[in-house]
Formats: sequence, structure tokens, C-alpha cells
Amino acid sequence: MQYYSTNKNTPPVSLKEAVVKGLAADNGLFMPERIEKFEPSFFNSIHKLSFQEIAFEVAKKFFGEDIEEAKLKEIVFDTLQFDCPLVKIKENIYSLELFHGPTLAFKDVGARFMARLLNHFLGGEKEKQVNVLVATSGDTGSAVANGFLGVEGIHVYVLYPKGKVSKIQESQFTTLGKNITALEIDGTFDDCQHLVKTAFLDEELNTKLVLTSANSINVARFLPQAFYYFNAYARLKEVGALEAKELVVSVPSGNFGNLTAGLFAQEMGLPVKQFIAANNENDIVYQYLKTGEYNPRSSVETIANAMDVGAPSNFARILDLYNHSYRTIAEKIVGFRYSDDQIRGIVKQVYEKYGYLCDPHGACGFQSLDDYLQGNQTGIFLETAHPAKFTETIEQIVGTGNVTLPDKLAVFMKGLRKVIILDKKYSDFKKFLLNNRNF
Repeated sequence: MQYYSTNKNTPPVSLKEAVVKGLAADNGLFMPERIEKFEPSFFNSIHKLSFQEIAFEVAKKFFGEDIEEAKLKEIVFDTLQFDCPLVKIKENIYSLELFHGPTLAFKDVGARFMARLLNHFLGGEKEKQVNVLVATSGDTGSAVANGFLGVEGIHVYVLYPKGKVSKIQESQFTTLGKNITALEIDGTFDDCQHLVKTAFLDEELNTKLVLTSANSINVARFLPQAFYYFNAYARLKEVGALEAKELVVSVPSGNFGNLTAGLFAQEMGLPVKQFIAANNENDIVYQYLKTGEYNPRSSVETIANAMDVGAPSNFARILDLYNHSYRTIAEKIVGFRYSDDQIRGIVKQVYEKYGYLCDPHGACGFQSLDDYLQGNQTGIFLETAHPAKFTETIEQIVGTGNVTLPDKLAVFMKGLRKVIILDKKYSDFKKFLLNNRNF
């Protein structure tokens, strides 16, 4: 299958080139030339399949033309060495827990898949080191770093905004060493993302280094996120929660890769009636859904830090998917917005009323469902990270001692922090990369 740029100013490329390059030469995001649909009969028996089996069927629709079936199955099954279970919170509202992977965040799915796919494509071509650049507002950095840790021929540079990720999140990518380098940028997430994108467009830099991205701008990162939407539907069907019910899915939204993957699943035939974009105070897309005007701006810091994005990259994919039709997009997605004070109140209420501990992002997802759902609907919200990754914030809300630190996180907290500090000037970032190409 060929992949074209959302900017339409460069020729289509192969899957391998799209994955290795990350970003198109015209600064656009790669999109598959078509979306393969499932027959309706597939959904009649989907509940009889395991998560891995479902993911493999979805992966074949995306990548089956480009990867030999046995190898693709190996990649999918090796990626999904953990479950993404549904937990019933109240009547007709379920949490889709995406934090059971190695770094306890939803991005483990896409990051692990991409690491294995990139390693497959590189094969014996590792004479020249591949440099993975990833900007993170929290969980992306840890998922990518751990997904690529120790992979021969690949070095990962994690760029993160100084003082704007939790200590636990930071420890998951600053203590690894080996082929992982953490770069603390004196700026915002948008500054980090700008550095990464600018590097991809720098002709001089790209003649001297092989660069790719592991942010959700990379097709190998965001497309596999469709796997767990299909599995969530199967598990609801398995327990009879969809009988005479419409499905509504609420997605905590930052860079919008997760929601875009859900929309792709819907285009493939997944019976989702409505998507909800749950936003914090970085409400650029929320405002677009209300007015039809898209006005990116500098991000603001909130307690739901992974959603602190003022210029969400993947919105370009949503625009492209629906031919820039505001009417269609506003039908497909409804938006909700919550302040920090509201998020604190939601976390506290859900914990006290239902005995369930949300992270700040999942709290936005829960509340938007609670505000939106009608009697003939069942809702899923994405619980995108383990609440222990935000222990200080959560314990201020529900009380000290009520958040248990999983063993996986405790190990990271004991590691030695190794960080290189840079300002947000591109010239300094470029100089660093050139001077450390054999790091």
C-alpha cells in the first residue's frame, strides 16, 4: 500500500519509507491510500476472538500487503504481551484500561509495535544508526524508550519540557541509559514537537543522519492503536452490554493520535455511534467543533499533562480523512472541556462513589460520557495511564496512602537519572545531534 502526505505536495511512498521517514518531505503526515473495511459478519463473531487474534485481523487490513503474514503475526503477538481489559464503573459506563503494559500507559501498544516493525524493515541495513526523535508530554517518552531499549542499530532521543512531566513519568525514560538519551528542553511540549518536526525538514541534518519519529505522527505508532477499539467492542459484546445499545467512545485528547485511530476503526466498519473528544484547558479542537475555526495556540500547563498540546499534529489527519468538512467532523466528534478544578472533583467523586481511581486524563473521559450518554447508549472511556504515574496529584485529591505504586514503576524510581539540558533553540538541538551521532 502507498502512503500519501496530508499536504499533497510530495509523491506517495511505501510503508517502509513512511515508517522510516516518519514525516513527509512537505511536512505533512502520512496517510494510507485507502482504508480496508471488514465485512459486517466479522463483528457477529468478534467476541469469540482473543485480543491478539483481533489485533492480527486489524493489522492485516493495514499492513498485510507489505509484510509477510507470519512475520506480521509475530510482531502483533509479541507487541501484545498484556491485556487491555474493560472495567464496569456504573450502569452503561466502562473504563478501557490501557495501562497494563510495561510502562503503564496506552502508548505501549503503538510504541512496541513500531519498534518491532522498524526493526523488521531495517533488517540487515544497520550499517548506519537510525535516530528516533520523540517529543513527549509524559507517557510517550517512556513507552517509546522502553519499546526501543536495547534494539541494535537504533538510538532514541526523548525531548521533554522541563518541569512539565511527573517525576514518575520522567524516571521511566531518564534512567534507562544504553541507547536512550533524555533531553530536557527549557520550553513546552509544543516547543519539543517543533524541534522534532524542524529536524525532519533540515536537508543538511538528514544527509548526515537517518532520522525517524516515534510520536503519533508516525503511521506505525498511531495505526496500531486501533487494535484496542476493536477488542473493547468484542469484550462488550461478550458480556451482552451492546444488546439494543449504541456505542459511544470517549477519548482523552492531546495530540489526537488516539482519537484518530478510533476514527480509522470506525471507517473500517467498527460500530461506534459517536466519538467524544475529552479536553482539558487546551481546548483548540473543542473550540473548532463549536465554531468551525481552528486556531492553534501555545499550550497551558494542567494536571492532565499528556493533553497539554496547543497545536495537535494529528488533527491534520482528521481533516484529511473527512476532506476538511467541518460538518462531517462535527457529526463524528463531540467535544467536552474540563478545568483543573473540575478534573479534581471528578477524580474524587468517581473514587468515593464507585470505588474506582481515575488518572486525570481518564477522569475527563468518564465525565464527558456521564454528561453525554442517553438511555439507549453504552459508553467506554479510555483510561490512558495508571493513576500511580500521578501519585502526588491523585493523593492530594483522594488522600495520602490511597495510591499503590506498582512494582514496575518502583523499579524506575530507583534508577539513576541521566539528562542532557538544552534550551528550545533549534540551532542548539541540531548541533547536539551532529556532535553526538555516534553517541
